[in-house]
Amino acid sequence: MPYLKEINGKKVLSVHDKPFLVLAGEVHNSASSSIECMESAWEKAISLGMNSLLLPVTWENIEPEEGIFDFALVDQLIEQARKYNKKIVFLWFGAWKNAQCYYAPAWVKKDVKRFKRAEVKKGHNFTNLEDFYGMPYTTLSYLCEETKKSDTRAFKELMKHIKGFDGEENTVIMMQVENEPGLQGAARENSDEADKIFKSEVPQEFVAFMKSNSDSMAEDVKKAVKSGAYDGNWSEVFGEVAEEVFSAYHVATYINSVASEGKKEYALPLIANCWLDKGQKPGLYPSGGPVSRMMEVWKFCAPEIDVIAPDIYVPNFMDVCDDYIKLNNPLFIPETVTHAYAGPRQLYVVGHYHALGYAPFGFEGMGEEFSAIDSYLFGVETADPLFEVPQDVHEYHWITKTLDDLSPLLLTKYGTTDLQAVSCERKDDDIMLFGEYGIKVMTESQMISRRDGVCLALKIADDEFYLIANGCIIHPFSLSKEKPYSGILSLEEGSYEDGVWKAYRRLNGDEVAIMRYEKPTLLRMKVYSYN
Repeated sequence: MPYLKEINGKKVLSVHDKPFLVLAGEVHNSASSSIECMESAWEKAISLGMNSLLLPVTWENIEPEEGIFDFALVDQLIEQARKYNKKIVFLWFGAWKNAQCYYAPAWVKKDVKRFKRAEVKKGHNFTNLEDFYGMPYTTLSYLCEETKKSDTRAFKELMKHIKGFDGEENTVIMMQVENEPGLQGAARENSDEADKIFKSEVPQEFVAFMKSNSDSMAEDVKKAVKSGAYDGNWSEVFGEVAEEVFSAYHVATYINSVASEGKKEYALPLIANCWLDKGQKPGLYPSGGPVSRMMEVWKFCAPEIDVIAPDIYVPNFMDVCDDYIKLNNPLFIPETVTHAYAGPRQLYVVGHYHALGYAPFGFEGMGEEFSAIDSYLFGVETADPLFEVPQDVHEYHWITKTLDDLSPLLLTKYGTTDLQAVSCERKDDDIMLFGEYGIKVMTESQMISRRDGVCLALKIADDEFYLIANGCIIHPFSLSKEKPYSGILSLEEGSYEDGVWKAYRRLNGDEVAIMRYEKPTLLRMKVYSYN
């Protein structure tokens, strides 16, 4: 069974007891509704070098009638993945998909008395989101026990079935529980029931946890927690952030119930993903979701969730990554854009953050013109000028395939300084230090025509490195006081296939004097120092 294990203190996915790096793509929401539609997606995944796909599996599909389950499509998707030699991360679209109940079965949607809707406005099961283009909005209540019971039962049956069908082959390697859960339109639900709970005593063990774990919190959350009462209702304990904390507590508790029962059947690693807050007020983004500012709440309420995963569609990509590695959370990016930085960012998150995995959303259209209007509607930042340039699909294939080939070496160096990376998106952080040697990477120069530079460095001996370089100039140097000068003993361009280095050509002369790379290149470099 796939599981998370620690290598040098860093969590890594293990499949058949071997470390596995998830180099994936997430399909459009409706692609996995039929295997006929999926054929072209698998072909595209092959053309991009991906080893896995993130695929929705929906509540409405597997339980069209209450208590009657149909897993035929799930089995077909697994068999299809095996045919194409790919792994699957299934995305459970249950009660929530983008903070709405799109994928709940008809028998849930139609019975609003049994399966209560969230009241954004008191007494109303429906609203138009005033701060979100007036979009029509309804969602299931995170306080409804009937919804939680039914959602949990469906996920439990799904996990039981996957274990029976795939427990030996391990085609399915992880599961995401719900999709971008939470509440839009308000920071919390406003029903009479929600008001009553909000005015009641906050569970004392939760207060104690928050008080003793405030160091990692966002500043406004920390301030509210530290200045709040040690007992009392939600407003008294959590002040200005009380409504968001209240929602996070109940959304996370709900999802932990679903996750816990699923794990009892088949304990695959479980993910919860989030729509970023982007510094906005809760309700404009889904309040209660596992955003970094609520991560402490989620760690307390949802211990069965193994990974909190950000969907990143903003220019400050690396700042977001920084926010989601706190509390020893392994970085996994289940959704991101397909613009010109898609490949370089994949390289960087592996080399710098030692990520579990990376998956551009809607990868089927990678290389094609990007629809900024549609993306902005669903939370994508159109101000990023890089959206104007689609990712080169041939370069993406090369990067992904090279990372996959090198992954047995890369993953053994997770959690160490032997694996590092530099990106032009943080051009001031341009030096990597490795014991007796350093490597400076320049991504801005008149000698470089492109502006998406990136370099990953893997130390394999005291004086030897693998380098993946693109759009940059590389300058190795000595850190030894006794031997301050350095030089290149050997530099080869090549590939790493089936655990063996295959040199394509040996570089010297001009190619060593200025180590400049205008296209993705894999190098093996051996250096020396002298006085």
